Amino acid sequence: MHFLAPDTLAAFVHSWGLLAVFVIIALESTGIPLPGEATLVSAALVATTTHELSIVAVVAVAAAGAIIGDNLGYLIGRRFGTTLLVRYGAHIGLGPARLRLGRYLFQKHGGKLVFFGRFVAFLRAFAAVLAGATFYPWPQFLIFNAAGGLVWAALYGFGAYELGDTIHRVAAPAGVAILVAAVIVVAFGWLTLKRQEAQLQTEADAAFPTA
Repeated sequence: MHFLAPDTLAAFVHSWGLLAVFVIIALESTGIPLPGEATLVSAALVATTTHELSIVAVVAVAAAGAIIGDNLGYLIGRRFGTTLLVRYGAHIGLGPARLRLGRYLFQKHGGKLVFFGRFVAFLRAFAAVLAGATFYPWPQFLIFNAAGGLVWAALYGFGAYELGDTIHRVAAPAGVAILVAAVIVVAFGWLTLKRQEAQLQTEADAAFPTA
């Protein structure tokens, strides 16, 4: 689906309507790399050009797909992610101590990852699974996830509806800027982690002594 041309994706949305919006966004949110954002924009463009779809319905369905899909991704990560990490994590440098550290860091900053991850393609597909795998508390996940899903759906849905085709010229640079900012934040976080790893590991071991 990532390789569909815009016209092909628009035709798909035109044929299947809100069902296409919900299914593609929900599946992407569970961890399957599908073009959720492009589908939302295409549906909004159909709404503004043909009026066959209600933009309010498009945004509501997109938000519902994002929230429901993310919660399914969370459950998948909670059910299977931890087992896989415990069994195979040591082969990629994620032994028990590092797993405790990862869980501790996600507990401290997971809300930011869940909310802002909705706006970054890679994180949009995997943040929920990672949240489940690191035992990030579900009530907190639900709040940040719902907020991110609603803001994301409204921003891109209503934005595309108002701007029409111009959204592509606006969204592309915005996406690049967000990606660059995310890379900078990750790099800064990694350097900070390396400087404070010993102290953070001690805190993580104390927080999760049997994890």
